[in-house]
Parts: sequence; structure tokens; C-alpha cells
Amino acid sequence: MGNKQTIFTAQQLDAYQDCTYFTRKEILRLFYRYRDLAPQLVPLDYTNHPDVKLPYELIGSMPELKDNPFRQRIAEVFSEDGEGNMTLDDFLDMFSVLSEMAPRDLKAYYAFKIYDFNNDDFLCKSDLEKTLNKLTRNELTEDEVRMVCEKVIDEADLDNDGRLSLEDFQHMIVRAPDFLRNNTSNGVSAGLPSDGRIDRSIKTRLIGCDHQQ
Repeated sequence: MGNKQTIFTAQQLDAYQDCTYFTRKEILRLFYRYRDLAPQLVPLDYTNHPDVKLPYELIGSMPELKDNPFRQRIAEVFSEDGEGNMTLDDFLDMFSVLSEMAPRDLKAYYAFKIYDFNNDDFLCKSDLEKTLNKLTRNELTEDEVRMVCEKVIDEADLDNDGRLSLEDFQHMIVRAPDFLRNNTSNGVSAGLPSDGRIDRSIKTRLIGCDHQQ
């Protein structure tokens, strides 16, 4: 038993397990993934809760995110400072929600937050236009974007206030159950914006592959 990790206390690992959808082994692998981004900044001992944040430039350059049109929004939403600079806790939270183990309602909640570009707790026409342009990588004309966004609001806006609340958005997901599933492989990782590879890369690059001992 004696050679094993001293990175976290047993209590810390228990807390991470309680707050994420990962096993202890997966948490340690994700820790090493975080540390690999900046070994000079991230210590191997987290038992004293070091105050470490990795800048967005490092987070956004990860293979799992660098081709993702929503990479900055994802980092902003999951970072405590709202600017994309991530603590280890932020990093684990992000990958936990992006993983296939997270429930649909949690994915929908974070998808809503990521699409809410102006952070006003609603998806307005401008938010939807930015979202659609990123999802399609600006392949639609302005008229096409406007028409699609107007149709989405028309069909999903339950209280007719011209914008979507979280409740409206969740209701839309319930009415279109394939939305989260389809978008896992086509641009929104289970409702969260991605480049179409994020869920697979989490499993194959982070969880499925042992970090060198």
C-alpha cells in the first residue's frame, strides 16, 4: 500500500468523488492532465490546497478544446473568476460535466450558461445568433441565422417575452430529446458546445489512457 499517492488526502479524494462523476483513479489522471499543462506552476502536493490557477491561454490550447468554437465560453463558465483561468477544482468540474456520465439536466443547464453570452440568465436573439454562428462556423447567411433564431424563439418561448429562460430551454430539450444525443457527436457535447470530439477525447485521452507512473 505504501508507494501510493500523496497528492491528495483521503478526505480530498472523497470530496472530489462526491462532487464529480469520476472515480479516484480518474481524478488522479485528470490531475496529471492539469499538471501537464504547466508543471512549473502545479505542485505534486495538493494536501495544503495551493492557490494555483492556470491561465485561459493554457486551458484553451488543450487538444480537447483548441478547435472548439466555444472554448472561451466553456472556460469562462467553469472558471471561478469568470475569465477562463482555472483552478484544479474548476478543471475537474468542467470535465465532469462534459463527461458522458453527467445527467442530461446538468448538461442542459451548462449548455444554457455557455450560450448566454451576455450573462443575463436569458437567451436573447443576440445570444442565439452568436451560438448558431459558432455551431455552424459562420456557414449560414445573416438572413438564415435570423430566420432560424426567430423560429427557435417562436417555438420555445413559453411566456412570449422574446427570449428563452432556462425553463424554456429545458422544455425545448425535452421536446427534442435527440438534441443532446445528436450534438454529442455534431458540435455540442451532450448539449455543451464542442468540436464534435470532446466526449470521446475525455474517455480516450484522459480516462482510458494511464498516465505514466
